[in-house]
Amino acid sequence: MEKSRRRQRLAFSLLFGLWLPCCLAQTTPSNAATRTPTRTPSPSPTPSPSPQSQTARLKVRLSGYPRKHNEGRVELFYKGEWGTICDDDFSIHNANVLCRQLGFVSATGWTHSAKYGKGQGKIWLDNVQCSGGEKSIEFCKSRGWGNSDCSHDEDAGVVCKDERIPGFVDSNVIDAQVDENKIEEVRLRPVVAMSRKKPPITEGVVEVKYRDGWAQICDLGWTIKNTHVVCGMLGFPHERKVNKNFYKRLRKRAAETVSSPKINVSAGGRLYLERQKNLFHIHSVACSGTEVHLAACPLEFSKTNATSTCEGGMAAVVSCMPGPLFIQNAGMKKKLKTSSNVRLKGGARVGEGRVEVLKDNEWGTVCDDRWNLQSAGVVCRELGFGSAKEALTGGRMGQGMGPIYMNEVKCIGHEKSIWNCPFKNITSEDCQHVEDAAVRCNVPHMGLEDSIRIVGGRTTYEGRVEVQVGSKWGTVCSTGWTTKEAMVVCRQLGLGYSMHAVTETWYWDSSNVTEMIMSGVKCTGNEMSLSQCQQHKTVSCQKAAAKFAAGVICSDTTSDLVLNAPLVQQTVYIEDRPLHMLYCSAEEECLSKSAAKANWPYGHRRLLRFSSQIHNIGRADFKPKAGRHSWVWHACHGHYHSMDIFTHYDLLNANGTRVAEGHKASFCLEDTDCEEGVSKRYECANFGDQGITVGCWDLYRHDIDCQWIDITDVKPGNYILQIVINPNQEVSESDFTNNAMKCNCKYDGHRIWLHNCHIGDAFSEEAERRFEKYPGQLNNHIP
Repeated sequence: MEKSRRRQRLAFSLLFGLWLPCCLAQTTPSNAATRTPTRTPSPSPTPSPSPQSQTARLKVRLSGYPRKHNEGRVELFYKGEWGTICDDDFSIHNANVLCRQLGFVSATGWTHSAKYGKGQGKIWLDNVQCSGGEKSIEFCKSRGWGNSDCSHDEDAGVVCKDERIPGFVDSNVIDAQVDENKIEEVRLRPVVAMSRKKPPITEGVVEVKYRDGWAQICDLGWTIKNTHVVCGMLGFPHERKVNKNFYKRLRKRAAETVSSPKINVSAGGRLYLERQKNLFHIHSVACSGTEVHLAACPLEFSKTNATSTCEGGMAAVVSCMPGPLFIQNAGMKKKLKTSSNVRLKGGARVGEGRVEVLKDNEWGTVCDDRWNLQSAGVVCRELGFGSAKEALTGGRMGQGMGPIYMNEVKCIGHEKSIWNCPFKNITSEDCQHVEDAAVRCNVPHMGLEDSIRIVGGRTTYEGRVEVQVGSKWGTVCSTGWTTKEAMVVCRQLGLGYSMHAVTETWYWDSSNVTEMIMSGVKCTGNEMSLSQCQQHKTVSCQKAAAKFAAGVICSDTTSDLVLNAPLVQQTVYIEDRPLHMLYCSAEEECLSKSAAKANWPYGHRRLLRFSSQIHNIGRADFKPKAGRHSWVWHACHGHYHSMDIFTHYDLLNANGTRVAEGHKASFCLEDTDCEEGVSKRYECANFGDQGITVGCWDLYRHDIDCQWIDITDVKPGNYILQIVINPNQEVSESDFTNNAMKCNCKYDGHRIWLHNCHIGDAFSEEAERRFEKYPGQLNNHIP
């Protein structure tokens, strides 16, 4: 009632203000951060950028529960603190502005009265009135920052259209929203000398960042649940029992030193004694064990200016068990096992990716409905990482293949596997792969980024690679430098995916080039650091000049190509093609070697033909590495090749030996067609740009030249048909494991049958569900 009366009074004052402007309570732009409403008359305000918007973009996030990734309570980060917006005068125009800030195309609705739960802290804005065209909520009219007469019962929310603005990479993240003003940072301070030798640090005194230094936590009432939370934050899946008697003896020994300086004390004792001088900032902690951050636990802080020595207790000490990926001891690594039916795919960094689960020998994904940090944390820990840093929704780590097995997963946080959590089985109508859930896990600090750097580039994401060997910094030889090595560098630096492996860096700043100290680097692409890759013991580089130092260009997003396997099965057939029609194909080396000995132009070649439809399901367009200036013109076929080898076609025997092969240069990479709502960007006509847009596909029909394998010399029998896209990994992708398709193949000398086709490890019958809306244009044609 009071709310409606207040709104009536506001409406009346606005109407009356048209006649008596001198009495009008002025509504100021929300960017007037330090102003308060004034009764001084003035012309209609024209919002101007605030100091906040000039220096940094205003942070906006969606919070609350239950919710999906495109809806929630609106929270703004201003002056170092998260706060909410009051629902007074809220409208769809406000919601549109906010949704665009979050990376969605528009809003479909808004909510009032704290539908997604009550927020905490400040209510930053009230009486917000947007026209709908503003670039940020800060440019809309309001009562000003922090000026509100609302309570958190009136927190506003928005519902955004589940369609992303192209190229927008923020949002779709559910992170640990805790009051970090209470605890900024947590670390383990090692006491035992052995714990300090090699990262990660797994045991030590728990310390929290406090003012300009570090403070300790009193261990009175400390439980294993507290340890579980601390270990998870620091990237460890499990905790170990601490030998408290050892630390008590060490403490006693150190204390005796104070009264008797003649007593000899170990380095650990001296270090422990030094730590005892710190303040106990936190007196007690009472975690339930499911929290993702220590700040989310009930805490009792020591009184201001207190110099308590934690009477009856000591500094809290924890010991954590790292996952197999972070254990130095090979014997211990073998003993520790992680889940075999859960995995992460498509992530650029260690401990992140799209969540995939295995059921009946088929991998599938998890829908993001109700996806939260507790469920994400269970996945992280069962894979050998710590608790979840972020729960990502909306296909943020790319779209998966095959079935979607789980929806509305509701883990408590104690479960050993996501399979132990309650969830709903779903149908294709419930979820699509654009809703695939993903995670970013806490991982131990290994210090890997300290021994590598990139310099001289135009942005922080490119530059020449320099590594540290011992105490010396130097460049890396670019001979044999490929996307695989560049992927490792970008991962080690935490810069995402490798877009390009650069072998000539002469056009970057070379004013401070160091000497070359590493060569012969060869990686699989999965290593955590360049030092884990093969390399020469002694530097040997044919091109040792500075301009030939190895470089990288990294990116937060990249493409992901996948083949429509069912279409290959639907369109496969055999053709006996006359030699006089194959001169161009011979010129482009699309026939087997025996064709050179044939009696041209008489006779024929037997060809295994099929169509291939290649989709880009990643988060960035697939573009050739080479610029158009270096594309090769083929007059015979009348087109440009932007990639020498875009696809490999092979026929293998049961032992995996190649018995026939074909290769496909990129006749023309273009968008043949796209999903609904996605526009084509690439077209080869008139020397146009080549590539495949996200959400589009390129179709190579069965009836174009070189879309085959020459099987003239193949005898009847059972074989394996293998197709590999981007086989040399010239162009970066988020997941190379889904680039290969294999089919069992039976050939009787006249006809051929394909069955049990699968892409990577997703079987074709499941992949068929994904591609059923893109039916093959051709029927199976077997003469």
